[in-house]
Amino acid sequence: MAGKDYYQILGVNRNASDKEIKQAYRRLARKHHPDLNPDDKSAEARFKEINAAYQVLSDAEKRKKYDQFGDRWEYADQFAKSGGQERVRRDFGTGGTAFEYGNAGDFGDILSSLFGDSAAGSRMRRGPRRGQNIESTIEVTLEEAYHGSARLLQLQSVEPCATCAGTGRVGNRGCTVCNGAGGKMSPRRLEVKIPAGVREGSRIRIAGEGGAGNAGGSKGDLYLVVKLLPHKLFERRGDDLYTEIRVPLTTAMLGGEVTSPTLNGNLSLRIPAETQNGKVFRLAGKGMPGLGSTKYGSMFATAKVVLPAKLTEDERKLFEKLRSLRPV
Repeated sequence: MAGKDYYQILGVNRNASDKEIKQAYRRLARKHHPDLNPDDKSAEARFKEINAAYQVLSDAEKRKKYDQFGDRWEYADQFAKSGGQERVRRDFGTGGTAFEYGNAGDFGDILSSLFGDSAAGSRMRRGPRRGQNIESTIEVTLEEAYHGSARLLQLQSVEPCATCAGTGRVGNRGCTVCNGAGGKMSPRRLEVKIPAGVREGSRIRIAGEGGAGNAGGSKGDLYLVVKLLPHKLFERRGDDLYTEIRVPLTTAMLGGEVTSPTLNGNLSLRIPAETQNGKVFRLAGKGMPGLGSTKYGSMFATAKVVLPAKLTEDERKLFEKLRSLRPV
């Protein structure tokens, strides 16, 4: 890959966002995958170029070093890690360029990271590695967070490519064909339980649904990060809920009952006589359930006194009489 422009390989500019880089990779990987181009001998080489470019540009740290050092970014990274350790010197290629690295016992890992696992030799082989954890956002309504619910997700699973299918390992980085990218994508459904009481930012763990492991390693986990959708009636603060209730002027002055909404149905709320606009009523236990708890928060209902409109003649006379009795 020396001397090649990773941005040019993926067809993006140097200021491309992570999303643009990921979209470009997916598009090109599908187009040039060897399994989908059995008659094109150049597809495998092109596919490897695309993978190599994506592995660097999709990693913020690697991309930063690549932007600074170009195709020698790998050597700069290893050189930086060697500071303060016992030194071991190795020459690469015929040009006499030399690099110094850290402890000699780590040299197998250095070779492996630069030239692949096979370069380290049998003495330095790596064992099984667990797959990466994956995070994804899931939008949850306030009702779902209150009651708990089940959600059916549509997932895309990576099938093994033709070469690594026999090993039973999807995403095998030692595969000379897919280099860890796997083969075709296949859709499948997964039911996920959303526990009652989840909050904004809560993480729902789904074991074994993350990235594929390497060399027989187990799969990573999938974490669904909760994003609560706004509600038209309630505002959530912790496990408490806040809402407004409309109180007719006559009820506010003389007392009575009004209907108050909750997430578990409506209830009757007693309004004392001479209730002022903005008075807050606390309804204990009518808020959100605590996550993993049997306790509930409170609901705070703010009275919004509704003034009458389109007065009849009789009503107007009554208000005029009230004004005469209660002058400012």
